[in-house]
Amino acid sequence: MREESAIHRVAVLALPPVVAFDAAIATQVFGHEGHGRYEAVLCSLRAGPVPTTTPGFGITVAAGLEAVAAADTVIVPGFRRGPAPAAALDALRAAHQRGARIVSICSGAFALAQAGLLDGRRATTHWAHAGDLAREHPAVYVDPAVLYVDEGTVLTSAGLAAGLDLCLYLIGLDHGQSAAIQRARHMVTALHRAGGQAQYSLAGATAAGERLTSVTQWALANLHQPITVADLARQAMQSTRTLSRAFATELGTSPRAWLIAARLREACTLLETGDLTVEEIARRTGLGSAANLRLQFRRTYATTPLAYRSAFQRR
Repeated sequence: MREESAIHRVAVLALPPVVAFDAAIATQVFGHEGHGRYEAVLCSLRAGPVPTTTPGFGITVAAGLEAVAAADTVIVPGFRRGPAPAAALDALRAAHQRGARIVSICSGAFALAQAGLLDGRRATTHWAHAGDLAREHPAVYVDPAVLYVDEGTVLTSAGLAAGLDLCLYLIGLDHGQSAAIQRARHMVTALHRAGGQAQYSLAGATAAGERLTSVTQWALANLHQPITVADLARQAMQSTRTLSRAFATELGTSPRAWLIAARLREACTLLETGDLTVEEIARRTGLGSAANLRLQFRRTYATTPLAYRSAFQRR
């Protein structure tokens, strides 16, 4: 928890065309915090109108990059992917160098990566963009499964609603869990989900290229079997090394991590839609034992299978 002191200045840097939902989340969480602990400003390259990714829906910002230079925390919402303006990248590097906290929501991670701020760090983004982030920035350790990643002074979140989880997490870091709970209650939302919890995408939903489509489809149809990486390589008629390179290039992950994620998503589906025992779910998903299922759930979702069922089972 940070020491209670001066007002914490938050700059939400809207790179055009910005994802309006992401920008609104950050501005709402910190700009209407209600206790005078934060001062939030929505800014861009310069003050004035900024287009968004939603046709016919533009926004107007009150400040330019000078707000980034004065901020304690800089948040970069998602934007339509492409090279970020050089001036914005320079401002992000300068802010990080002087000790500001740098945060991204969704595809905002691409700006942080282009600025070199994610090199050698774990990071995440929307699951649909994770493979591209890994391909375009091989020095970044992309985790496509989690909701957000805390690397100290640099934090990244998955897409859209995961940005709300990360913003509430930041309030918890700064002022304690009770402050985060109070802010969540005021926003009429549940307390933020743990960062290690998986993004709610179907396992393997990131589009695989032609080389991997058949092998991933085969694996998803045979999750109840004790499939290994060697089995995947034989199915793909590749060496394990070649297969690993293909997974890293096309899916931004390793074959083993993809296989575990696929098994866990199937386990989540079974927990959400039925009343099978944990032991039976472990058998049907190829995780072997209830103990291993619980272990993988704890590592990935920071919860237990039964707690997940209690929270998400469709009634």
